Formats: sequence, structure tokens, C-alpha cells
Amino acid sequence: VQLQACGGGLVQAGDSLRLSCAASERTFSGYRMGWFRQAPGKEREFVAAIDRTGGGPYYADSVKGRFTMSRDNAKNTVYLQMNSLKPEDTAVYYCAADRRLGLSLAPNDYYYWGQGTLVTVSS
Repeated sequence: VQLQACGGGLVQAGDSLRLSCAASERTFSGYRMGWFRQAPGKEREFVAAIDRTGGGPYYADSVKGRFTMSRDNAKNTVYLQMNSLKPEDTAVYYCAADRRLGLSLAPNDYYYWGQGTLVTVSS
């Protein structure tokens, strides 16, 4: 499956953004999905995940209460609504997919990756 993420941009602290990740495959509903991010000089870290049936989502503590992940299987798309953005949310955001069951927080548990979309939050 090919993944295309979009929706990043430059915003101020406290603003909102919605990221989208469109999948190329009709069997999109058979994939668990995750959002990860990587800030300059840091390792890729988990943001949110949702399983094949919509179970979850599960969030990193750093974004809980501010970010909301959802999926629309009819549109082969997952979303990440990001509210109350902080400068520390600045990173390249990646969506990822995998056919295995359940949720996972580990990047290594996702086989397919999108190209990433940059989110920059100014203070």
C-alpha cells in the first residue's frame, strides 16, 4: 500500500492543524494505522495508533487530550486532528500502516510508511 500524508504547515502555538493520510489500496480497512513524528536530531516517536477495526485510538502521553486520530475506511484515509499545538510538536509527521492485528506503538511494527509532512509550531 502507498501512503500519502498532507496537511502540515507553519502555525503559531495554540493553533490547530489536521493531517490526512490517504492510502492507495481498497483493502485499507485491513490495516492498522499509526502516526509517528521525528524532530530534528531526535528519534522517531509514536504519536497515535488505531487498529484495523477502529479500536483505540491510543495516544502518546505528550499529545493526549490535544490530538485526535480517526479513520474513514470508505475514503481510505486516516486523520490526525492536532489542537493546542506547542513548539515541541514541531516535527516531520509520518503515517504508517501494517496488516497485523492489534495496536502497536513501535515503529518497527509498521511495514508501510508515507513520505512525511512537516509541522512547524512557532512560539
